[in-house]
Amino acid sequence: MKLSHKETTTKLHDTDVLALYALEGDKPALPAGVELTKHSLDGFKGEFREVRLCDAVSGPAKRVLVVGLGKKDALDAERLRRVAAVTVQRAESALATTCSLLVDAALVMLCGADKLGQAFAEGALLGAYTWQKGKSKPKEPKLASATIVASKEIAAGIAKGIVYAEANAFARDLQNEPANRLTPREMAAAAKTLAKPGRITCTIIDEKGMAKLRMGLLLGVAAGSEEPPRLIHMVYKPKGKSKGRIALVGKGLTFDSGGISIKPAAKMDEMRFDMSGGAAVLGVFHALKTHDVPYEVHGLVGATENMPGNNATKPGDIHVAMDGTTVEVLNTDAEGRLVLADVLCYVKSKVKPEAIVDLATLTGAVVTALGHEMAAVFASTDKLERELRAAGDETGERLWPLPLLDVHKDAMKGTFADLKNISGGDLGAGSSAGAAFLVPFVPTTIEWAHLDIAGTAWGGSARDWVGGPMGSGYGTRLLLRWLETR
Repeated sequence: MKLSHKETTTKLHDTDVLALYALEGDKPALPAGVELTKHSLDGFKGEFREVRLCDAVSGPAKRVLVVGLGKKDALDAERLRRVAAVTVQRAESALATTCSLLVDAALVMLCGADKLGQAFAEGALLGAYTWQKGKSKPKEPKLASATIVASKEIAAGIAKGIVYAEANAFARDLQNEPANRLTPREMAAAAKTLAKPGRITCTIIDEKGMAKLRMGLLLGVAAGSEEPPRLIHMVYKPKGKSKGRIALVGKGLTFDSGGISIKPAAKMDEMRFDMSGGAAVLGVFHALKTHDVPYEVHGLVGATENMPGNNATKPGDIHVAMDGTTVEVLNTDAEGRLVLADVLCYVKSKVKPEAIVDLATLTGAVVTALGHEMAAVFASTDKLERELRAAGDETGERLWPLPLLDVHKDAMKGTFADLKNISGGDLGAGSSAGAAFLVPFVPTTIEWAHLDIAGTAWGGSARDWVGGPMGSGYGTRLLLRWLETR
């Protein structure tokens, strides 16, 4: 679906559906020339997500869709995204090919032009998102274009919202590909498409390069698969003077069978989503092709499969990280932290950033702790935690802090090696243990945060613009907002 903006000073153009918005308790104001039948809006209360589709008696629209915004005090960016998504979805179900979203001056003043414009653009585009690549006869959406009709002040917000939404959709497209189509090499190929001369570079390190770097943990995970691993290194340079160097690290397990410690068969197909952290990082770089942030940004993705092949790592095997740390692999299904550890070693050796944020579908325990609506954040400083949580609240990609204590770090000390990859015993707190394993690989001089996104990457409750069994693109918009506001 194509999204555009027209100023309210221009005459309303012909459209299949004209959408109007009303706060709870208010009557929607019909624009000049638009008429409905006398009782069309009887009983409409303006409750959040309430919709009423009416045939127009006169005017440029065939039908008028009235959407409730809910209570004035509760109207925030998330609700704006949702009502915009509801609008395009209702227009699609009505078989409309064009839709106009009319935003009056009072609503712009209430919400703020930038916030409203961005939220409406994100909600409309992501509400219309579909993934049909797996179908032999893909169903083409009826709704071809939507226009946000509002004052010119809203234009900048709409433009940013389009960038954010397209970046999120790029991440979702990667997530939704099955593992036989999105291999580590294909993920690296997708990263290469994001390179832009003078702005973004992309370097791909193959298994021979990893061996030279002595990335024994990542290679140990990859050993059971016939698909060779790839390390993706993206670099963005800002237009002006950089305020610092930031590294974003994503787990890129394009399929995770669990290896020798094989997973149960039920829902193993969902392990196509184990590369969601990496997808989020690449989504950020999709936006950075056109959107400026004031930092030099490095994006690192360790892409591999975890399979139980002839050469697969066995429980009890010892591998050596790039920095020389030895690790006893007690459970081959705790592989994501091994991949992240070697990528973090690469970052501290080759990139030397001031701050690192990693994203990973790391533990099932985080789903037990937080469900599907919030991801866990483990941050080395209170400041970084506050920054990331604020960005999450603004984008609807929310975070909640979980503890990372000395007891969790001590539990990762190995018997036969420096570290072991699971805590074992009665410690519990699996998400904290996963984060604790990563601590030795990040210097204390670098601000660091680990985001466990296993619950939010897919399978969340439907929130109109996001949710359900497919990928959510979680993390892309959160990180973009953080990079803007840090």
